[in-house]
Amino acid sequence: ATKDEAKKHRYRQKISEYMTRAEDIKKHIEKEKQDGKYHKQIRIEENATGFGYEKLFQEYLSEIVSEVWVEDPYIRHVHQASRCSLYNFLRFCELLVKGPCKVKTIHLLTSYDEGSGRSQQISGLEEIQQSLRNYGVTLNIAFSSSIHDREIRFNNGWMIKIGRGLDYFKKPQGRFSIGYCDFDLRPCHETTVDVFHTKHTKKM
Repeated sequence: ATKDEAKKHRYRQKISEYMTRAEDIKKHIEKEKQDGKYHKQIRIEENATGFGYEKLFQEYLSEIVSEVWVEDPYIRHVHQASRCSLYNFLRFCELLVKGPCKVKTIHLLTSYDEGSGRSQQISGLEEIQQSLRNYGVTLNIAFSSSIHDREIRFNNGWMIKIGRGLDYFKKPQGRFSIGYCDFDLRPCHETTVDVFHTKHTKKM
């Protein structure tokens, strides 16, 4: 709005500098991605809110994502001892089904529930598997007794490691409390999220 030509010149110069800097940062990030050196860390503080799965994963789920690998030893039946319940995995699958990605295959590597919960764990996973099939998505399930890492990989090169796996939400205060349904409003446990980019995602 200014009519001062000198000011206009300075503003244009500054805008040009900012645009050039933004472009340089973009190129730097792209180079780090190509070199497999990209690393972003997100720290979720104790009782923090606003970290639902959509907020955490959406920017990495581009339209070209068609295959996903999930490694987590605690995808188990719903009980207090589980560090990552089947319901959390189901919520993550719902995010993949909604898009904008076109996921066709999900590979899950987890460990068997110990004791009496094993049959319920298998039954729950088979139910999720059948439900995904109705949406044209194949869920491949494998079990390992030696798995310890928790990571999620997309075939566009993004890899996300969460210290607590998918189960970083606190138990709601009650069945009718805010945050029971909307996980963006659910308080979280303290954890760290590490995001990497690699040109080659390994197969399980």
